Amino acid sequence: MLVAAALCPCPPLLVPEVAAGAAPELEPVRAACLDAVGVLAAARPDRLVVLGPVAGGADAARYPQGAPGSFRGFGVDLDVTLGPAGPQQPASGPQLPPSLAVGAWLLSRTAWADAPVEAVGVAEALPRDRCLSLGRELGGSASRAALLVLGDGSARRSVKAPGYFDDRAEAFDAGAARALGAADTEALAALDDALAADLLASGRSCWQVLAGAAEDAGLRGQLLREEAPYGVGYVVAAWS
Repeated sequence: MLVAAALCPCPPLLVPEVAAGAAPELEPVRAACLDAVGVLAAARPDRLVVLGPVAGGADAARYPQGAPGSFRGFGVDLDVTLGPAGPQQPASGPQLPPSLAVGAWLLSRTAWADAPVEAVGVAEALPRDRCLSLGRELGGSASRAALLVLGDGSARRSVKAPGYFDDRAEAFDAGAARALGAADTEALAALDDALAADLLASGRSCWQVLAGAAEDAGLRGQLLREEAPYGVGYVVAAWS
């Protein structure tokens, strides 16, 4: 049963070494993310799953505890692992995609509990029904399961945004933020996947996996941060 969830954006710029001189600009978002992850640790789950969007493909890929990630592709000599790599879980194997590397970095910055950790890279294009089904599977995978859910809102909030300006973007992000802040699984499940794709909202599929996992869990949400620096919607929330 799902007992807690943390919702965070996943730009590599959250990592100060990647952001370099721009690091202070995202400090409020970074701090809110660490607060949200702290809610997961306080829930004392017996299993944590990190969800992150992956561009391309139409499925979900799983990564074990100890899986390696890197920010070298962003010009930074910084490596991470998904939780501690034990003797049976060497830091080797397939590399974490960027969104999950950000999740691994967030976990490394908190006093995480000893619960086993794994990650799932969710295709941004994964259809709603498959997202909900995957979420139900993950939510029922442990007596006390928790999710760290990575994903951004629209990347079309301004003319300088990665996808340029779209006048539908702000309303889409506002609706998603309301649903995430209120732990409204029905509203998340109802997000328009075609519109999300048009607006370059990478978090849609992971948010709908969360909706499936949290069905009948009775969780309450708290919106910790909402803003759109660089023309991209970022939402931070905690469910418990």
